[in-house]
Amino acid sequence: MSNQQRLVKDVFLWSMAAIYLFAFGSLYVQIPGLYGESGLLPAKNILRREAKSSSYKMFLQKPTLMWFVRDLGLTTETGMSFLCIIGICLGILGISGRAWRSFISFLTMWFLYFSLYQVGQTFLWFQWDILLLEAGFLCLLVAPKRKARVLSSPPHDSISLWLVKWLLFRLMFASGVVKLTSGCPTWWGLTALDWHYESQCIPTPLAWFAHQLPNWFQKFSVAMTFVIEGPIPFLFFAPVRSLRIFAFYLQVIFQLLIIATGNYNFFNLLTIVLCFSLLDDDHLPFFGEQNNDEATEKSRHEATGRSRHIQTIVWYIRRCTVFLVMFVLLYWTKRFFAMKINGKDFIYTKVDFSHPQFNYALSKIVPLSIWLGAISLSFEIVRSLFRSLQKAGLSAKIYSSFQCSLVAVAAIWVFSISLVPYSNLDRTTQQNIWPVVRKWHDQVQHLEIANSYGLFRRMTGVGGRPEIVIEGSDSLDGPWKEYNFRYKPGILTHCPPFIAPHQPRLDWQMWFAALGSYQHNPWFVHLVYKLLEGDADVLRLLAKEQPFKKPPRYVRALLYKYHYTKVNKNIGSIGDFVRNVRSIKSCWRREFTSEYLPPVTKSEPTLEQFLSHYQLGPNHKDRELSSGRLHHFIVYLRSKVLLVDPLRFLAYLFFTGIILSILTEQKYKISSAGNSKVHID
Repeated sequence: MSNQQRLVKDVFLWSMAAIYLFAFGSLYVQIPGLYGESGLLPAKNILRREAKSSSYKMFLQKPTLMWFVRDLGLTTETGMSFLCIIGICLGILGISGRAWRSFISFLTMWFLYFSLYQVGQTFLWFQWDILLLEAGFLCLLVAPKRKARVLSSPPHDSISLWLVKWLLFRLMFASGVVKLTSGCPTWWGLTALDWHYESQCIPTPLAWFAHQLPNWFQKFSVAMTFVIEGPIPFLFFAPVRSLRIFAFYLQVIFQLLIIATGNYNFFNLLTIVLCFSLLDDDHLPFFGEQNNDEATEKSRHEATGRSRHIQTIVWYIRRCTVFLVMFVLLYWTKRFFAMKINGKDFIYTKVDFSHPQFNYALSKIVPLSIWLGAISLSFEIVRSLFRSLQKAGLSAKIYSSFQCSLVAVAAIWVFSISLVPYSNLDRTTQQNIWPVVRKWHDQVQHLEIANSYGLFRRMTGVGGRPEIVIEGSDSLDGPWKEYNFRYKPGILTHCPPFIAPHQPRLDWQMWFAALGSYQHNPWFVHLVYKLLEGDADVLRLLAKEQPFKKPPRYVRALLYKYHYTKVNKNIGSIGDFVRNVRSIKSCWRREFTSEYLPPVTKSEPTLEQFLSHYQLGPNHKDRELSSGRLHHFIVYLRSKVLLVDPLRFLAYLFFTGIILSILTEQKYKISSAGNSKVHID
C-alpha cells in the first residue's frame, strides 16, 4: 500500500472549506439579533470600550478587522455581516474548485473568523469555535502555498497532516480523561446516558428514542465511550495501517451517533474532518485514481521472489500485531469495566478501578503520550526529508529539503506550544513543561492556535433538565403566555428538529443560563427588555409564532425541570410497543422549580440600572453613522436572506458550491479532452 496523502489532503481541505461555509453562514443570519445596533450584546460596545487610539494601534493590541470597517462606510453590524459574506464566498469557492483551496484562501477565512471571534463575546465562546480556529490555523500548513501546486503532493504533507492528527488525539483523549478527573458520579457510575439525551442543549427527535433504551445498554454505551475516547486515540499513531483505519471508523461511527441524537452544529462534522488525517490515498478510492507511480513501484517489487518473501513476513508481523492489540484492548476493556453476561442485565458493566488508581495511571500515561507524539513526529520529519532527497535533480532535492525543514520547524513549534494546554490533564506533567515552551505559548495564546479541550466534563440535568420559560402578560394577575423559541425545548408536544450544522446561539445560551442565574447573564436581562420593546431583530431569533401581536406590559421567567416522557418497557410484543409509542402525544413533561426572574416592566428603574451597568438598554442606543453603497447593499441582502429558514439557507449555500464544483470539473474535462485532441491531430 502507498503512504501518499495527496487525495487525503485535498478531501481534508475541501471539507474544511465546507465547515467554514457552515460556520460563517450560520453566524451571518444571527448577527442583527445578537450583535446589531439593537442586539443582545452589541459588538460596537466592545470596540468602543477598548478604542483608545488609532485603528492601526488598536489592531496591534486586539487583532480584528472590525477596527477598519468604518473606513468602508459600514457600521459594526454591517461590518460583521460583510466579513461573514466574504467568508461564505470563500467557502463556496473552496468547495467548487481546487485552485481556491490554497494558503491565501484559508488564511483569509481563518482571520475573518478570528476577527469575528474577537468581538463575539459569550455567544461565540464555544469549544467548537476555538477548535475551528485551531484546525483552521493548521490548514495554513496543509494548504498549498502556490496555485500551481494545488494538485501536487510534496513530501512535507505528511508532517502538516500529522499536526491535524495530533489535534484530533488531544481532542478525543482529553474528552475521555476529563469525564473521570471531574469526579462526576454519573460518569463513574456509568449512568451519564440516563440523563444525557434529555439534558443536552438541543436534542434531536432520535434522542427521545435513545432515552428509552434499557439501562444495561446505556451503561455499556458509557463504557464504550471511555474506550473510544481513552485507549483508541493512541492507535492514531500506530505503525500498522489497519489499526489506524480501525481507529478512523470507530471515531467516525461515534461522531455519527452523536449527530443522530444531538444538534452540535458543525462540531461533529469538524471532528470527522480531522479524522481524515488517519487515512491514506489508497483508502479513498471514490475521490480519485491511485498514484500510477506507486502502483508501478509496487508491481516492480512484487516481480522478484525476494520481495515476495519479505512482504509475506511483513504481512504476518502486521497481522500478529493487529491480533495482539485487539486482544489487549478487549481484555482490559472487560477487566476495567467488569463486563459479564447475565440473565438480568444481558451485559453487566461497572467501573472496576478507583479514583487513586486512575490518577496514578494518568500521571504515567500523559507523559508517555507526549513522548509518543514526539517520536511519531520525528519519524514523519525524517521520512519526509528522506523522500525529499529522492527527488530527481539536485535543485529539486535542495528545494524540497528546504521546504521540509521549514515545515518541520513550524511543526515542532506547534507541537511544543500545544503541550501547555494539553498538560492540564496532569498536574505533575504540567509542572515539567519547559519555561521556554510556556513563554512561546503565552506569546500566541490570544491567537487561539493551541487550546485545551474536554467535552461533557460533568453531566448536567441530573434529576431533570433545567429550562427557562419566558412569559408575558398585560397584567400581573395574568393570563401569562409563553414565548416560543425556534429550537430549544419549550412546548411539551414539540421535539426539537435536526438543525445541524446550524447553531442557534441564543437557544444554546438559554441552556447555559438555566444552569445559573440572571445576575450572571446580563444578555438574558437584555433579552427580556427587548421583548418588552418588541424589537424585531431579537424576535426574529425566536419562533415565528408568538402569542403577542404587540409587546406585553410585563415579562417574567420561570424555571422548570423538563423530563422526557417514557415508554412502558415491560410490553412483550413489538407491535404493542409500537402502539404504545404512537399513543404518547408529548415528548416532554415538566415540573415547576422556581422563579428565575420576577415580573419586570420596560420602565422599571432597577432594570434600567442593571442594563446600564453593562452598557446595555435604553441609555445606550446611540446609532452609528453609515454611508456608501456597500452598506446599503449589505442591508438589502440581509433583508432577503432573513426571509429564508437558516437551515435551508445553509443548504442553498452548500449545494451552490457542489453545483459549481460539478460545472468546474466538467469544464476541466472538456478542456483536457480538447487539448488531447489537438495533441493527436
